[in-house]
Order: sequence, then C-alpha cells, then structure tokens
Amino acid sequence: MKIVEFDSAHAAVAAELAMADYEEERERVPALPVMKTLPDLRPFADNHLGVAAFEGDEMLGFLCCLEPWEHAFQTAAKGTFSPMHAHGARKEGRGVIYQRMYQAAAEKWVKKGITYHSIALYAHEETALSAFFDYGFGRRCVDAIRSMEPLEGCFPPAGIAFRELDWQEAGRVRDLRRMLKEHMGNSPCFMRTPVGEPEECREQERETTNECRIFAAEDGKKVAAFMEVTDGGENFATLAGDMRNICGAYCLPEYRGRNIYQGLLDYVILMLKKEGFCRLGVDYESFNSTANRFWPKYFEPYTKSVVRRIDECALEG
Repeated sequence: MKIVEFDSAHAAVAAELAMADYEEERERVPALPVMKTLPDLRPFADNHLGVAAFEGDEMLGFLCCLEPWEHAFQTAAKGTFSPMHAHGARKEGRGVIYQRMYQAAAEKWVKKGITYHSIALYAHEETALSAFFDYGFGRRCVDAIRSMEPLEGCFPPAGIAFRELDWQEAGRVRDLRRMLKEHMGNSPCFMRTPVGEPEECREQERETTNECRIFAAEDGKKVAAFMEVTDGGENFATLAGDMRNICGAYCLPEYRGRNIYQGLLDYVILMLKKEGFCRLGVDYESFNSTANRFWPKYFEPYTKSVVRRIDECALEG
C-alpha cells in the first residue's frame, strides 16, 4: 500500500468511494435521502493536508480535511474536521487502510500545528470506528434522522399547548437557551461558552430567528420547552430539499418525564409533514447524557464523529 498526497486528479475516483460508503450506510438507515452527487472534492487538494492510498493504480481510500481553524471546541488548539464526504475506503481491509491514511495525514496536520482532529464516520461502519478508537480517538457528535411520521403512543398531559412562535416572541425562550448553555458547560459535557450581555443575547435572538423556526410547548403563559428547526445541517445529506433539521432543543427539568417533549416533537413532525417535508434530522453530543438518552429513541444515528486531541509536546518548537 502506497500513501500519496491527495490531488485534484484523484477527485473523481474518490467520489465513487465516498458515494459507495454513503450508499452502504443508507442501506442501514433507509430514511437517508438519495443523493445523486457529492460536494466537489477537488478543493480539498488546495490545502495539501489530504492523502490517498493506492495499491498499484487502484485507489484504496482517501482522507481529506477542511481548512484548519484556531480555538477548536473553545480551546487554545488549532483544529480540523473531515466531513463524511471527505474520506472513504474500500470495504476490504478498511480498518488498516484508514489507519495507514490517518498516520500519514496526522503527520501533515501536526506539522502545521493542528492538534484537534475530528472525523465524521458512518454510524454502522464498526471497522472504521474501531480503527480510529485504536488510534486514540473518542466519540463526540452524532447525526441522526427519521422519516416525517408521527410518534406512536405519544400522550402529553392536559393543559400543555404546542405552537410555532413568531419572530417577535423569540425572547420568550431566552432563559431556556441560557439554561441549555449552562447544561452543556457542566460535567460530563464541559462545552462551556460565555453567556452574553442582554443586548448581545437579543442580537443573537434576531440572527437565530432569521435562520430558524422556533416551536414551543406552553404551560399557560410559561414556555416549558422549545425546539428550533432549520433547513440545513452540518453534512451534505442534511441539504436535501425534503429535509429539515433540529438545531436547538431544551425542556425545563421540572417538565421532563411527562411526555411533553415527545408531544412537542410530534407536533413539529405533523406541522412539517403538512408542508411537504419527508425527513427530520438532529445532531447531538454523545457525552450529553440527556440528549443521548432521548434522541436515539426516535431517530436513527447515521454518523458518529470521533475526535482526538494531540498533546502539545508533539509540536515542533
């Protein structure tokens, strides 16, 4: 097996590998949309951080990544991410192929000071997941999907009303957004983000409302839970025209365990189905125990992103 730098000339064959991997996952998760094409892979050659594996003239696999960025995951580290269309490997020997490619790619990444490595792998590709776990990665983020069909046996308590909020009401979920940030900052998530000043929060509300729709469960005049829905997510499958994606969700602790959030999810599904949408996606951190218990009950995971933080002692002085 020979590992070479990924070149734009490799893009066509690489796309065939990536599409085959996607179709393999779609067989396990039928709710995934049919995708005729993938995003163009040629730009990945521009950063010279990708690699391809060959046996003679046959491409065995490729592993590319996005342009690196500073302060990955709110840390002092520089990070990069390989989305699910930016890598692929043939089925035979897949684990070894990925390990050899990562070894070569990681050498490039660390020489560039990139110490946070994240890769979106397909949820049912256990060989690839195991290969990266052996190399020090851990699971972090999950993408999941479901068809836009009502939930079964969902009976929220009397007195709870569900509706979509208009843009003028965005401030009504401000406290829930703050509590969501606080929850994500606590153990075991430790995803701490600063809570802005009131005017900054209002500006964020205006920006979010322009991009997202907000649905709420109300107990009288009190918002007990909210869900934000947008048209696109963080991978190419979420851009399907018949798909919508959950981009924010929180239920007040005192309202949990009463089928209220299930009722809100069911309401959102019914509303979106009436509008002609066929699929609903969500992404969540696997170390968020609340989310990791709730979403898999109603959605089928199709990616499991893995991350690795390289020790700073590996950086050349």
